Amino acid sequence: MRMNRKGFNPYKGAMMLMTLAVFLMPAGCNTGNSQQAAMPPQAPEVAVVVIETQPLELTTELPGRTSPFRIAEIRPQISGLILKRLFTEGSDVEAGQILYQTDPAPFQAALDNAEAALGRSEANLTSSRLRAERYNDLLAEKAVSQQSYDDAAAALTQVEADIQYWKAAVKTARINLGYTKITSPISGRIGKSNVTDGAIITAYQPMALATIQQLDPIYVDVPQSTTDLLRLKRRLKDGRLKKNGTDQDKVNLILEDGSPYPLEGTLQFSDITVDPTTGSVILRVVFPNPENLILPGMFVQAVIKEGINDQAILIPQQGVSRDPKGNPIAMIVDAEGKVGLRMLTLDRAIRDKWLVSAGLAPGDRLIVEGLQRVRPGAMVRTVPFQEAQAGHDASTKGTDAASQKQNKGGA
Repeated sequence: MRMNRKGFNPYKGAMMLMTLAVFLMPAGCNTGNSQQAAMPPQAPEVAVVVIETQPLELTTELPGRTSPFRIAEIRPQISGLILKRLFTEGSDVEAGQILYQTDPAPFQAALDNAEAALGRSEANLTSSRLRAERYNDLLAEKAVSQQSYDDAAAALTQVEADIQYWKAAVKTARINLGYTKITSPISGRIGKSNVTDGAIITAYQPMALATIQQLDPIYVDVPQSTTDLLRLKRRLKDGRLKKNGTDQDKVNLILEDGSPYPLEGTLQFSDITVDPTTGSVILRVVFPNPENLILPGMFVQAVIKEGINDQAILIPQQGVSRDPKGNPIAMIVDAEGKVGLRMLTLDRAIRDKWLVSAGLAPGDRLIVEGLQRVRPGAMVRTVPFQEAQAGHDASTKGTDAASQKQNKGGA
């Protein structure tokens, strides 16, 4: 008994157990790794949309500026003294409404003078005609000389000319007298008056007395680049765009605060002269403005209708990425379930989608979600994009509910 106790070494026994454990542990680990290596890797799951064509009305949003339908700068046509301003500044006036009254006294006197002179000439006409007729009869009998008859005939002609002159003078005086009442040539809204009662004005002076602008309807002038204009004409000629009948000339409007204008406008004409400084032509659009909501000089956005694309391809914007050079690319899944790379040509962004003009065809399956997990040539499993989005929303709701429950429990 004593020898056994002395011969047993606890330190050596512990070392033997540790050595045995070292030899056993790699065997267990290798077995697990071999089992994992034997399991085939699972293909990543991606959400796809199937490319389809659809008819789409294409529009272009261009900046524009408003201008009055008609504008009239009121200037006097005679010189004189303003007696009274007869309108309220900032009010609506009608065509023919009297705006200013100038002193008519000198023009009334000129009219009276011309009428009196006309009456005197008409009074001399009868005697001058009778004298010429008598001299004509006496000339046949050799009772008067030819010179006497010629003088009588010339006097008659002079009186007739005087009558025509004074008739014109009366007409001119009457017109000038009418000009003492300065009237509105158009209907519209008048601005501030640049003169007051008692001001001296001159005929056709450079400074306008007031300005009238017709606001209903109202113009919107929109510059369009010649590049866009040529592109649009080329698409219409190639058949890629079709005109939308009578609605082709209809234009919508977005106001300065971003709100849509409720009434549609009509494209009136496209200018044929290119502005050399901007390389653009002016499109003039007419909008009804019954409530005077649009004011001259406002900056707006005009939505011009280009036409209808019967074979438009719209894809979600998250399905498009860029290569190192900035070119748009997309990933598709072929019939064998492999990922392929496509180079795209994008036309424009329409809300949250891209309009694709080249690179995709109907029936292609475009990868929208899961792009970061795949590479060209890799095998993938596909699910429809809508289902994937619904599943994501459901998981998000479940996470939010769990968080709320946990928060309540903690509280």
